[in-house]
Amino acid sequence: MLSLHARDLHTSPPGPSGHLSMGSRDGVRVPLTPDSRRILRGGIPWLPVMAEFHFSRYPAAEWREELLKIRAGGVDTVATYLFWNQHEESRGTFRFDGGLDLRRFVLLCGGLGLSVAVRVGPWSHGECRGGGFPDWLDGSGCVPRTDDPAYLSLVERYFARIGRELRGLSYDEGGPVVAVQIENELYDAPAHLATLRRLAEAAGIAAPLWTATGWDAADLPRDLLLPVYGGYPEAFWAEAHDGWAREMRRHYFFTPVRDDPTIGADLRSATRASHGVPDDRRYPYLTCELGSGMAVAYHRRPLVRTADISALALAKLGSGSVWQGYYLYHGCSQRLDLDLPNQESHATGYLNDLPSVSYDFQAPLGEFGQVRPSYHALRAQHLLIQDSGARLADMPLRLPDAPPDGLDDRSTLRWAVRSSSGEGFLFVNNHQPHEPLPDHRGVRFRVELDGGTRQVPATPVTVPSGAHFVWALGYEAGPGVRLDWVSAQPLTRLVVDGVPTAVFAATAGIAAQLSLPPGSVVSGPAAVAAHDGRTVVEIPAPGTDAVVTVAGSEGPVRLLFLTEEQGRRLQRVRIWGAERLVLCADAVLADGGELRVPTEAETVSLSLAPAPAAGLHAAGDRAGASGTTGLSGPRADGVFTTWTASVAAGAGAGTAGVERVRAEAVAPPARDGGPHHRASAPVDADYAEAAVHRIAVPRAVFDEGGEVLLRLTYTGDVARAYIGGRLVADHFWYGPAWDIGLRRHAEAAVEHGVEIRVLPLGRADGVYVDASVRDGLAAARTRASVDSASFVPVRRVRLRTAEDQAAPNPGYLGA
Repeated sequence: MLSLHARDLHTSPPGPSGHLSMGSRDGVRVPLTPDSRRILRGGIPWLPVMAEFHFSRYPAAEWREELLKIRAGGVDTVATYLFWNQHEESRGTFRFDGGLDLRRFVLLCGGLGLSVAVRVGPWSHGECRGGGFPDWLDGSGCVPRTDDPAYLSLVERYFARIGRELRGLSYDEGGPVVAVQIENELYDAPAHLATLRRLAEAAGIAAPLWTATGWDAADLPRDLLLPVYGGYPEAFWAEAHDGWAREMRRHYFFTPVRDDPTIGADLRSATRASHGVPDDRRYPYLTCELGSGMAVAYHRRPLVRTADISALALAKLGSGSVWQGYYLYHGCSQRLDLDLPNQESHATGYLNDLPSVSYDFQAPLGEFGQVRPSYHALRAQHLLIQDSGARLADMPLRLPDAPPDGLDDRSTLRWAVRSSSGEGFLFVNNHQPHEPLPDHRGVRFRVELDGGTRQVPATPVTVPSGAHFVWALGYEAGPGVRLDWVSAQPLTRLVVDGVPTAVFAATAGIAAQLSLPPGSVVSGPAAVAAHDGRTVVEIPAPGTDAVVTVAGSEGPVRLLFLTEEQGRRLQRVRIWGAERLVLCADAVLADGGELRVPTEAETVSLSLAPAPAAGLHAAGDRAGASGTTGLSGPRADGVFTTWTASVAAGAGAGTAGVERVRAEAVAPPARDGGPHHRASAPVDADYAEAAVHRIAVPRAVFDEGGEVLLRLTYTGDVARAYIGGRLVADHFWYGPAWDIGLRRHAEAAVEHGVEIRVLPLGRADGVYVDASVRDGLAAARTRASVDSASFVPVRRVRLRTAEDQAAPNPGYLGA
């Protein structure tokens, strides 16, 4: 039997208080205030979930729908970059209209109950040309990113324009803007960062919280900016060697070390002096760039899997994070309406060539709003944060006595505890990318908490390879019912049909158990036995009907144990006057009095608890499309009531015809570029020698009202899509199918069709793809062709109830 103890790492005196030069002003009704350990909202700890979404890289007409998806993912805060070269491409001419309308975007966020963190730069990066600096800055006679007066005068004008857009939208004024990030990845200029904050405030940019990226031991102005951190599962900026970028391993361990010196390392001098270890006791552990995907560069094309993302996020939460910030949560596209290409590339002096258009990032929500498995996997963690974040934020990190021995230790089980006052959460991660971790047999955890020692679970278990989960210790399941421990992941607590209900997800391969005081009265489909002087309950078959009722001092409390997969499908919405659980394989958007499900399927199963008393009915699509055409149910499914909705397939859905216009293709010459002489992407002229395919787009594919994806598989090194001779999408081959959203090009696509140009791989080295797909890239040395094409409409299932009352927006708790 493996028995582990945990020790408290935080034995040093607590950090200071009242030292940070930020927080809500006096008189704000529910002030937002940071201290050295967490963020307080009205005196209550707040653990935000923040998703990066670049409004200026996504069609403005679709912002609201995408924000609804973000909110449905369990996110409460949206972060967004401002790119100077988009807002002032020509010196002196500012643009904040159309797709650059910052104010409209922030107001949309606020109207949906989402807080906002604005990353104002002036230098932003985000794989944008020049890091977002306009090209004219080079000829302006100033020294950027310094306190050069000539540079600061240009920044002052830019900040003044941003301040005008954000006027009245700060949290303290009742708006959604809770944080402003100054600059990005500037690690050695604390005085300049302080100047930028002063200029921003003078320009009317306001927020209770001010941040700056803290990685690589950044030297920040003391107590003026909160350091924010990150970590990625892979690195497109690494060399094109076979195998994993080594330092990324650190993100799959539990550790008190917040810093990651590899982020932005491609932009720093290798010989720069270190500023030492930051004083973490002064600041809460905030993150802004937890990698929820990874970009694809020409020379290095990582393939990021769902578990790579969810395990990393779990490891950071278990390591003490009190602000879960993801980059990039929603993919997007580089702007094509500017005079110059807007992506970073060798041509702009960058180390890496990025696609001209695509910035999909393999994100939980894709470049065209696709809902990916990582979206659902992260949401299970977000449910826990929504439910228990206030307690979790007050719980310091504790590590086992025998932690793993370095980045290459794959034999020691990785676990940690966050606990306080007899309560806690036990985090386990047995997953990392590329290098599978072994099964761990005979595992039983021994954790010392206030009030006694917990041994979890009742008997030793095997922790399977790839498993990553959270179990609860001293968990209050409902009024008068406290669990000693539970070997299942807590998701949420609410009242269902008048009974307090706690919902858990079983860990696949491990029996779901819970421990209660001796003599506890338990009923339901479970095995109950005395063990170590306690009442131990085991759930033999988790599912929608696995409901255990415990008699509490204030009445019965129900415990629902779902399977791990059902836990990923679980969502919580407020609609029709109540909080409800929803089980659905797709994202479920609550919008006023309507539930809306964007889906690629023709049928959708949706289960509710509690079910609306008046039942559900299908609603037609506002856009005039067919909408939901059939609805069957209700039928009982354990504590849930289930309906099955169907949407008629559009006439143009399914396989697309591919006309081969030119089969021959000439591989471009091998080129290197950038400071590190990495493999360069083909240039525009090379596509004149590409294999050419044409796909006709029937008007009927757009009949269903939502997005229409042209889904392609191809053999080749790179490919581009043109409509009417205009480049609309591009792709560096790395394994998955290539999706192109057609809705934004609908009229032109029907008129001209879509032209796909594919180039073969002309060099035998210098390009990395994941080991699992290398044969596919090898084939591109001799062939360039589109292998399959289909139209995939994203249908809209829309459901209403006779109650049909719109739930109020949560609003903001400012002045």
